[in-house]
Amino acid sequence: MVAVFNRELLSWYLITLKLKETVEAGIQNLQSPTAAARAIECPSEQEQYHLVKQQQQQRSDSLRIVISEDRNVNSVEEAEAKSPEPDWVINIRERLEQARQEDVAGAWGKLSIYRVPQCIREGDEKAYIPQTVSLGPYYRGKKRLRNMERHKWRALSHILKRTRQNVKLYLDSVKELEEKAVACYEGQIGLGSNEFVEMMVLDGCFVLELFRGVTEGFKQLGYSRNDPVFAMRGSMHSIQRDMIMLENQLPLFVLDRLFGLQCGLPDQRGMVAKLAIRFFDPLMPTDEPLSKTDRNRLESSLGHVATFDPFSEQGSLHCLDVFRRSILQTGPKPEPRIWIKRWSHPRRVADKRRQQLIHCVTELSNAGIKIEKRKTDRFWDVRFKNGILKIPRLLIHDGTKSLFLNLIAFEQCHLDCSNDITSYVIFMDNLINSPADVAYLHYHGIIEHWLGSEANVADLFNRLCEEVVFDFNDSYLSRLSEEVNRYYDHRWNAWRASLKHNYFNNPWAIISFVAAVVLLLLTFAQSFYGIYGYYRPR
Repeated sequence: MVAVFNRELLSWYLITLKLKETVEAGIQNLQSPTAAARAIECPSEQEQYHLVKQQQQQRSDSLRIVISEDRNVNSVEEAEAKSPEPDWVINIRERLEQARQEDVAGAWGKLSIYRVPQCIREGDEKAYIPQTVSLGPYYRGKKRLRNMERHKWRALSHILKRTRQNVKLYLDSVKELEEKAVACYEGQIGLGSNEFVEMMVLDGCFVLELFRGVTEGFKQLGYSRNDPVFAMRGSMHSIQRDMIMLENQLPLFVLDRLFGLQCGLPDQRGMVAKLAIRFFDPLMPTDEPLSKTDRNRLESSLGHVATFDPFSEQGSLHCLDVFRRSILQTGPKPEPRIWIKRWSHPRRVADKRRQQLIHCVTELSNAGIKIEKRKTDRFWDVRFKNGILKIPRLLIHDGTKSLFLNLIAFEQCHLDCSNDITSYVIFMDNLINSPADVAYLHYHGIIEHWLGSEANVADLFNRLCEEVVFDFNDSYLSRLSEEVNRYYDHRWNAWRASLKHNYFNNPWAIISFVAAVVLLLLTFAQSFYGIYGYYRPR
């Protein structure tokens, strides 16, 4: 096809040249008719030779043009074969390369501040979204949270004025931790290097001012008594709730560095963790506040930072992790059922159907199991012995739901921590099925709530773990639950409980029961002696 195409092109080209020569000759004839007539009528041999030579040259030039055009056609075809890939293919290759970079060995192990999965947050999304103050990149710049930005700058200004330091010292120091801090957050940050460092310094100094103000007093830090933020006002409670949320955290090592710069000890560890415990103490789900002795130790230790390090060996990640550790580190917990773990696959998937650890309060009570209050500040420390289930007191207020949801979300996302809070909440969810169960626990002093009605409390627990899945075998309450269920399944315990419930529930029922027993004994004695006298007369 290429050869035929070239032949046709050559013929058309020669025809065009001939027409061109004819036209030019006609124009010359018009300009000088005599010379043209003479040239046509009697051309000389030399002129004929030049004319033939010219035609041969034109033919060779035309061949060269056709050959060059043929080569150009081939080169175009080769260029099209080697042309760049379509945009959508290039986009796919770029995404694959990004996925390879994200899948570097050990990259996921640095994550500690997660985005709450959508399947978990659908139940109550408001519990995971800050309403007053944003910390970190996830909610930075949100319209409803911008009002707090000017107070962050005020906090930084107070620190620089109080310490007589240059802000460049803080920026340069945090710049050294930038890469490590970015690795703590999940997904793309969307901030430049300088903007990220500025955010860490600004948010970190704001958090430290709140921590120190609650412990030392805001007046001692230079704030006025009627300050809109840095004072013990009602807004402090909403700020505390926002600062305990999983998506609203700062890496603890950044706070340690900033606090160390203020104290002149950049390498100190642990003091910020203790300040955080004091700051978040009002959110504790127990009515036992921080003891006076602990508070005095904390206040006196501000001048001796290096000697007060409660969590340095455990390596806390952020304030939510510190709060969770402070709840669980106060005493040893029962171990899970080892025999099930031994025979189970080490990487088995948690089964949603096996989250029913125990029967509800009403059913346990009908089966003869007593439920009593246990005197301890460790609300998760449940015990069972001799048919008595002892549960510590639990205080439920308007911030309890958000606190539990964020603790559960952290345990679901972070694989290096246990599921103790999740286990406790699911255990209580099993115990509470109706307002009657809440009323029973409230009557026995186990649940104290400020939610208005028992129905609200029952609804709270029934919704906390709707989309949460955990491994029953890894629950620290699995052994206790099995002991309770074994006691529940024993028929004699149920019969004894039914007897007590029906005949010994009040003094009049007891008197009636005793009278009936006496009458039955007397009737039996009379019948015995009547029969005996009949067969053995005197």
